[in-house]
Amino acid sequence: MSDLPLTGQRVDLPNNCVAWWPCHIGHQADIGHGCSIGALAHVGQRVVMGSGCKIQGSAYIADDCLLGEHVFVGPSAVILNDKYPPSNDRAKWQPVHIANYAVIGGNATIVPGNSVGERAVLAAGAVLTKDLPANEVWGGNPAKFMMTRQAYEEQREAIV
Repeated sequence: MSDLPLTGQRVDLPNNCVAWWPCHIGHQADIGHGCSIGALAHVGQRVVMGSGCKIQGSAYIADDCLLGEHVFVGPSAVILNDKYPPSNDRAKWQPVHIANYAVIGGNATIVPGNSVGERAVLAAGAVLTKDLPANEVWGGNPAKFMMTRQAYEEQREAIV
């Protein structure tokens, strides 16, 4: 057992990106400048990630999903593409689109075909079953409006 690596190893990627082994980065994934991908994360085939994205450990991003710039995906979050699995038919997939500066909390799930607006926040453990508008914070199962992004930022600032 002593010859097995029990801690992650830093892997420097092109464009000043880093991944922590073991993780999976799919074929033809397009990783923007300055991104980081945590250990045990799965980034599917043809996923597009804008610059500055942070993908935490054990997150799952299905094939063909699109992340804007500076998107944060918390640990064990799940972003799906197949509404009626297993369809085994890419033509039926509904990849998720996440806009710039959005935050996806740990253990949240985004159901296929939904989008997350710019600067929107999906709370930890939430299940998104419809589009999340820009600058709103949603939580729960199914996820619904909790507050504005401005109120969220004010609460973050208050915890100092």
